[in-house]
Amino acid sequence: MIIAGERCRLRPYSIDEAPLLARLAGEFEVARWMTATFPHPYRVDDARAWLARAVSDVPVNHFAIEVDGRLAGGAGLTPHDDERRGGAEFGYWLGPAFWGRGIATEAARLLAEHALTRRGLRRLAAHVFARNLASARVLEKCGFVREAVLREAFVERDGTVSDGFLYARLRSPAGAP
Repeated sequence: MIIAGERCRLRPYSIDEAPLLARLAGEFEVARWMTATFPHPYRVDDARAWLARAVSDVPVNHFAIEVDGRLAGGAGLTPHDDERRGGAEFGYWLGPAFWGRGIATEAARLLAEHALTRRGLRRLAAHVFARNLASARVLEKCGFVREAVLREAFVERDGTVSDGFLYARLRSPAGAP
């Protein structure tokens, strides 16, 4: 499955991308705003372990962001299967060499539209560190709405306690049947 845009395309990861993935994801600027489950430093063994899980997803939940034939980052969904079924956690990251070109916005928009239409999900939720204003802006440009400020919800990699934002995008406009 490939989801193509003008600036980038989303495609399934390949297991042989571990060295390149480790190099891209290993940059501190990437890890800084990721959850603690995203290791830093990010080693080839970390990439191999994650790719083994990602390539086995059916349907595909985790996509490589590709720009001009090169791996640039990742975007993914974690669908819920409990009382929140029909919804998913939503996230993305991009290597710093690809920042500032509208790629993250396009990748997030492509994945959100795929998830809400072709996958039939009704709600996507994304958590953002409050100081990560660039990521918050990407979500807003993709139709996500800030639903909450989560006070002192996160601990940054340097130990700083920080607020977070909860963003969501619904399949149908709020209040619609």
